[in-house]
Amino acid sequence: MMESLFTKKVPLYFETNEIQLLLGDSFKILTKMKPETVDMIFADPPYFLSNDGITCQGGKMVSVNKGSWDKLSKSGTGVEEKHKFNRKWIKLCKKVLKPNGTIWISGTLHNIYSIGMALEQEGFKIINNITWQKTNPPPNLACRCFTHSTETILWARKNEKKSRHFFNYQKMKEMNGGKQMKDVWTGALTRPSEKTEGKHPTQKPEYLLEKIVLASTEEGQVVLDPFCGSGTTGVESIRFGRKFIGIDVSEEYLEISKRRLEKTLNDK
Repeated sequence: MMESLFTKKVPLYFETNEIQLLLGDSFKILTKMKPETVDMIFADPPYFLSNDGITCQGGKMVSVNKGSWDKLSKSGTGVEEKHKFNRKWIKLCKKVLKPNGTIWISGTLHNIYSIGMALEQEGFKIINNITWQKTNPPPNLACRCFTHSTETILWARKNEKKSRHFFNYQKMKEMNGGKQMKDVWTGALTRPSEKTEGKHPTQKPEYLLEKIVLASTEEGQVVLDPFCGSGTTGVESIRFGRKFIGIDVSEEYLEISKRRLEKTLNDK
């Protein structure tokens, strides 16, 4: 089995030589993790979009609500609550990240500005601001603003003089047809073929995580996703010879991750 990176007993849901999936609250589980043991973190935290509004999905009008994990309390404006939440989990992630490790965080206008500020407040230096341009975004039903067709992914390292983050420049250049890769990545939403084991409302396409994993990690290193959802981070980590730790509060989503990861292991 994979070497334990935890100081206390944790609720393991699934484990192999390369994978540890944990069911529970990331805030509690991260406090039990050994300091400076993770090489890279990818996080797709709650965007707090579940406000009883509507959106378009598959040509149909549907609710934007994704689950209780994506809602703020009804007291106050929610701004302070949102930022406190972001600072708390980012601080915990910093503790477990190695000195030369990096963190990637995805978001939309609803949370990314808080994320950026929280990163700087908790002692990180932002390396890049990646814009993911979606080629097939859902239409804007209200017709009172421009169609939302992008998401932001922030890439950051610890803001310390000794930090020397890894960047596989040559691999990114190779993947971009021999030219320097820019900070705008264009592609479609998650394909149906990536959702055969179950659906997650904010599942990221595999090509995004492929770039992230290959750009900032080397074989055998440990990748952590504290809000792993349907497990795309793990799929790409295992596919390219990394180790993976995924945490999620939902057993339903963790089961999707487990099935996808087992399939990836079998394909290898």
